[in-house]
Amino acid sequence: MIRVLIVDDHPVVREGLRGMLEADPGIAVAGEAGSGREAVVCARELSPDVILMDLRMPGGDGADAIPAILAGRPETRVIVLTTYETDQDIVRAVEAGAAGYLLKDTSRADLVAAVFGAARGETVLSPAVATRLVTRMRAPAAGSLSPRETEVLALVARGLTNAEVGRELFISEATVKTHLLRIFGKLGVSDRTAAVTTALARGHL
Repeated sequence: MIRVLIVDDHPVVREGLRGMLEADPGIAVAGEAGSGREAVVCARELSPDVILMDLRMPGGDGADAIPAILAGRPETRVIVLTTYETDQDIVRAVEAGAAGYLLKDTSRADLVAAVFGAARGETVLSPAVATRLVTRMRAPAAGSLSPRETEVLALVARGLTNAEVGRELFISEATVKTHLLRIFGKLGVSDRTAAVTTALARGHL
């Protein structure tokens, strides 16, 4: 019997997931939590085998809760179940230690199969998420930053203006702008803030 903890800030979602899971004789819902902080406590008290974890919740983000849960119970497998499929969300969850990443449009059959798969130690991903990860793995060669571009963007991330970046690196302000335009093109963004955010998500900074 696989013991599952359901973590979602919407009671109606938790109720629906409970019904879907408990229809399978091999799964028992050990409990529910409405936030990341509650999930940490429940994981310690209920010792679930698998946790279905929403990602963005008031009162404690799911990705922040995963390391705390695994620190106390490393054998528990956490599957993120969310509506969000951005690269940044996926990377945060995987880096936090998630064993899977599913979208909330996942069918009951696929959800149940994912719970059993995670319990066996497998990594479970929605097809859309798997596609994004594969694309992301193939993209760095075309979108990687040069050492100088990385230096420029690191200074921009610290809040320096183009002129200040130029003084730090002993290059002209015009050269800084040229570097930034190339960075924007490589990262597929159109402004400084998006460039910094994207570079951080992709591990360039």
